[in-house]
Parts: sequence; structure tokens; C-alpha cells
Amino acid sequence: MTEISEHERDELWEEFHAVVNMTSRELEEWLRTRSAGQETEELPDQAGTENGRHVLRILGKRRRDLTDDDVRVMRKVVGIVTAERGADMEPTTGQPNWRHRLMTLGHDPMKPVTAGAGSARGGR
Repeated sequence: MTEISEHERDELWEEFHAVVNMTSRELEEWLRTRSAGQETEELPDQAGTENGRHVLRILGKRRRDLTDDDVRVMRKVVGIVTAERGADMEPTTGQPNWRHRLMTLGHDPMKPVTAGAGSARGGR
């Protein structure tokens, strides 16, 4: 990997896994559900958005196996979720489209997040 220290990688790993509060199984099922139409359904490995599929692949990896592209997606997901949720990571319903968009990235705002997620961008 380029330009990321082991400490930064470890911190990003923790932040990512704090905001991605859906299991790989839940995310995979959600991506399939979102991609299914009335007449057709995407192949499992093509279901969902590109970012959603990438998050799913990251969930199946070990920390030491991360690529530069994985790091880019992890930063993006942490940034989006923390921008959308702010410091308040308490479970909330919100508007369906908002919730569904976050779920596509592996974050269900109705589920609790793990400790430390509220400070995901707060200089931890």
C-alpha cells in the first residue's frame, strides 16, 4: 500500500468497522433486494452499487490484505456516514431513501453502532 502508515491503516480499519454496522450477510441480502426488479434480479456478484459490493468485499478481508482501492473506499464510507449522521450515532429511522442509501454502504441508521463511531472523524 502507498502512503498510509500502519497506525493510520489500523485507525481507518476501526473507524470503518464502527460505522459499517451491518454484517456481510445483511449487506449482501440488502444489495440483492435493492437490485431486484419486478421482472428480473441481478446476479449475486452484480447486485447493488459498486461501492456497496466493494464494502462487502472489504468485510471479507483481513486488515493486512487491504489494497489502496480498499483504503479509498473505506475513507469514503467513513466520511459519508459521519457526515450524514454527525456526532449522534443513536439509532434513528429517518427518511426511507436516506436510510436505504446508507444501508447500501453497510450502515443501517436503525442499528446501534460500535463504540468509537461517534468520534470516527474527531481526531481519534
